[in-house]
Amino acid sequence: MMLDDGFPRGALNYWKSAFLSGLGDDAIRTMIDRFAQCPTPMGALMLEHFHGAVTRVGVTDTAFPHRDEGHNLLVLGQWTDPKDNEACISWAQNTYTAMAAFMGSGRYVNYLGEDEQGEVPAAYGANYRRLAQIKAKYDPDNFFQMNQNIRPSA
Repeated sequence: MMLDDGFPRGALNYWKSAFLSGLGDDAIRTMIDRFAQCPTPMGALMLEHFHGAVTRVGVTDTAFPHRDEGHNLLVLGQWTDPKDNEACISWAQNTYTAMAAFMGSGRYVNYLGEDEQGEVPAAYGANYRRLAQIKAKYDPDNFFQMNQNIRPSA
């Protein structure tokens, strides 16, 4: 709940996210330049530092495979007036594209948007095949699919 005030009920939002391959000067300069163009005072660029206990878990010990120390970048477009949809969504998409040169291959599944279902395998990396087999065993008809769906597979 500590972040609830920053994400008020009824706000419109569009997020993009990816793990960075590094956090060098060029990446930081690009974030500063892109944030200066943010069309909404509610927009943000957030860095999550992955370190400590999360990096001491084996890649195949859980569904979540991203265990290297590093940073996850979130591009958060958030606004309240629907007339700002295009400007805010475009800013988030363009900022994400501008940061592509600094991104690694991983994605954090909880931050995938409805328009990114094709990215689900990248979010699970090498674990995706095993998870698809488990899904085929316990949910072969894919009843539970209203999330970042793992499709059942033999």
